Amino acid sequence: MFILLTVLIFLPTFIRAQNDDLLDLGVPNYRCAPSLMAPSRVNPTNVNSVRPADIKLIMAIGDSHTAGNAAKATNALDLFQQYRGVSFTMGGDKSLEQHITIPNILRKYNPNLFGYSVGVGHRTNFSVSHLNLAWPGAHSYDLPDQAVDLVKILEKHVDKNSIQNDWKLLNLFIGTNDLCQYCSNPKKHTKEYFSNNIKKAIQTIKKSIPRVIVNLIVIFHLDLMRQVDATPICQGLHTFVCKCEFLHLTNEQLKQISISYQNEEKDLEQSGIFDSNDFTLVVQPFFKDIEHAPRKADGSVELKFLAPDCFHFSQWGHADLASWAWKNMMEPVGRKTTRTVSGKAALPLACPDPACPFIRTVKNSQNCQKYFTPAA
Repeated sequence: MFILLTVLIFLPTFIRAQNDDLLDLGVPNYRCAPSLMAPSRVNPTNVNSVRPADIKLIMAIGDSHTAGNAAKATNALDLFQQYRGVSFTMGGDKSLEQHITIPNILRKYNPNLFGYSVGVGHRTNFSVSHLNLAWPGAHSYDLPDQAVDLVKILEKHVDKNSIQNDWKLLNLFIGTNDLCQYCSNPKKHTKEYFSNNIKKAIQTIKKSIPRVIVNLIVIFHLDLMRQVDATPICQGLHTFVCKCEFLHLTNEQLKQISISYQNEEKDLEQSGIFDSNDFTLVVQPFFKDIEHAPRKADGSVELKFLAPDCFHFSQWGHADLASWAWKNMMEPVGRKTTRTVSGKAALPLACPDPACPFIRTVKNSQNCQKYFTPAA
């Protein structure tokens, strides 16, 4: 009860202090060599030969992080708003010069990209969400339903020729809610259950939608939230949004649970079960080995990286994470960055490797020359 009263009393002041200066991060004058920014001369028939400019549709399934919850919150009610337009995986509200997101980067390669989210709203509002089917509170067991919904939305709003022939990027980020509920029912929230839910969702997509690269973004270590608990407000909020983090599990226990989930995600990639000429899954592991929350120069936690609920990412946090996600996409499998510096974006933004100017996959990371095709 004391924690609840503390949160209710001080939360409005805390939110105002957090958002007196709503930070953001953009990249002016992002350019790569013209041959690296051009599409393929002929639309690729193999998933390992897809250049960034070949991506025509961008899609997502996942949880509140992909929905952009609280990213631009300036008052208590805003904590429940879904700021989809600034989500690091799907946001398209601003230009890249103002705000880094994966869609904003891809629009530099293909200005006609479709599917990114704009504005604030629920997934059922197509004019806002477009092909972002993530919803707040989602667990891995919600992914199969999201996948079914995504197929229906595509069939309703995208012409058949585009569905069959255009290359698509599917961003998938899930797991924080699974981890936060793990301690309430460890037998249910096993790593195998988590992995199998992801597997079912991707199988649904693969069965119905050709020409897809799945970006599977690994979950971060839940023990990082303990570092944010230095403030009573954040500690109080975490008792409501993530009970496992607040209960008497050691930091090492929280970390090992997170690692077990991460390993399952990597196993899905390495199994090759989703690999075909027109479909693949690639793990983007920039969260994998992060051990420290963003810090200020004095060593204290940089709370402006987070939304005022101390759980979701702020607008600035989303921009920072997008830079690392993009860097991972340009890095070969096996040599991707796994230990990023939170709060320090991956700048300058990566360009495709001239020796392998494609979105990196398991197979083109092993032998790119086999899949090399010329640019337009």
